[in-house]
Amino acid sequence: MKTSEILKKPHHDNEYPRLHLKVGKPHLVYDTIWELRQAYLKLGFDEIVNPLFIKEDHIYKQFGPEAPAVLDRCFYLAGLPRPDIGLGMDKLEKIETLSISMDEDKIQNLKEVFRDYKKGNISGDDLVHDISLAMDVGDDMGLRILEKIFPEIRELKPIPGKTTLRSHMTSGWFISLKSVYNKRQLPIKLFSVDKCFRREQREDTSHLMTYHSASCVFMDDEVPIDIGKALSESLLEHFGFEKFKFIPDEKKSKYYIPETQTEVYGYHPKLKDWVEIATFGLYSPIALDKYGIQEEVLNLGVGAERIAMILHNINDIRELVYPQTYGKWTISDRELASMLKINFYPATSEGRALMDHILKTCQQHGDEASPCEFVAFEGEFLGKNIKVKVVEPEEGTKLLGPAAWNNIYIYDGNIVGAPEMGQITDELAKNAAEKGIDTGTNYMDGVASYASYKIEEMVVSGIEEVKSRTTISRSISDINLMLDEVALNYITSMNKVIDVRGPIFCTIIGSIED
Repeated sequence: MKTSEILKKPHHDNEYPRLHLKVGKPHLVYDTIWELRQAYLKLGFDEIVNPLFIKEDHIYKQFGPEAPAVLDRCFYLAGLPRPDIGLGMDKLEKIETLSISMDEDKIQNLKEVFRDYKKGNISGDDLVHDISLAMDVGDDMGLRILEKIFPEIRELKPIPGKTTLRSHMTSGWFISLKSVYNKRQLPIKLFSVDKCFRREQREDTSHLMTYHSASCVFMDDEVPIDIGKALSESLLEHFGFEKFKFIPDEKKSKYYIPETQTEVYGYHPKLKDWVEIATFGLYSPIALDKYGIQEEVLNLGVGAERIAMILHNINDIRELVYPQTYGKWTISDRELASMLKINFYPATSEGRALMDHILKTCQQHGDEASPCEFVAFEGEFLGKNIKVKVVEPEEGTKLLGPAAWNNIYIYDGNIVGAPEMGQITDELAKNAAEKGIDTGTNYMDGVASYASYKIEEMVVSGIEEVKSRTTISRSISDINLMLDEVALNYITSMNKVIDVRGPIFCTIIGSIED
């Protein structure tokens, strides 16, 4: 749909549902993840989902003495305990104060509900409903019973266990490799792109508590370190990187063989700079042996957010991941154009044809000296005979004012009305006419639309005559336009302007004829 068609569409017209206006916009992170997946698949790697919940003993197996320091970065999972809930006489008496008559069956039913809850046969989501069934009351009363009579449930405190959220993909790789070892032919090539969680001390421009690791493993009876270099190059060439540097990583993680952990730097022609992109290394045979694996394994890891930040020149990871919160609010000129519409618009095909008659008459006679009067339409309209004329009774002017045919443009977040190029004196209007989005609508489109709408109302309601008079435009409502509230908020907050000022001086009269 063209911008001009969108603008002329009435806001109450169901012929053009809003869902048809534009295609949805994907998130940059998930776009990057999709590209990473395609790159790995093209390199012959099979995709799997690695375990997300990692028992802490796996961290000790993989890191040895460094495990406590690694666990300090992990989130431990906790859960509410399932308590023994007593049902003594004091609580039965409190239930009866809620105007609920207790008997042996209800008491037994309630005990069974709490017993099943303790055993885990009833989920927390269903507890209120099951209490209500046991007491033969509605769910609202069941909730009151739980809140007022059994406060111990509300006062429960989470108890942490020994399970962590995956802080790096390697924790899951050792578990997955153990599962596939001796069940697939070598070489085994797997990849996974999924979330990891780190208990950062703070979130800032380069740190979030969750990120996406695009990681792969290559298992064979012998894996030269050069395979890591070849994989890195092949993977990153998919994103346009052309030159690569490999530098020993000083972090030296314990799950890698010493001297194999390597940082990958790539040069991108658009960025014209070297940037760190990935890390690879050979897993330690000591750590692999604890999982019963006797082969060699190379691991390569890439941060999806890191790639997206590099490719889109974003310096703050928060702005990348949460643009709705941290990103700069932007609305394109074309989007603004789609938010500007004619307000009152003729509902019938005859009304829309009448609008065209009015516009044609105004185009033909707009410069005629006043006083003057021109018939735009005369004949049957919605079952009645009507006459529609455009008039200007005052002397010494013209049928229309000089701004009547100003076009409306969207330019750099501004909404601007401007005459033909040769008549423009304002700098903003000149830029809008030269560089902006032409909405394809002028002031008279809104004026004629409103007049046609009112004439439809006149015929339907039986009024003898309606007069539509537009003098000087100071705002978009003066020319029968409406702007979406979101667009208005944007223009105001960004200190942009809506400038549709100008003299129109158009009078349109419609009357029912005998």
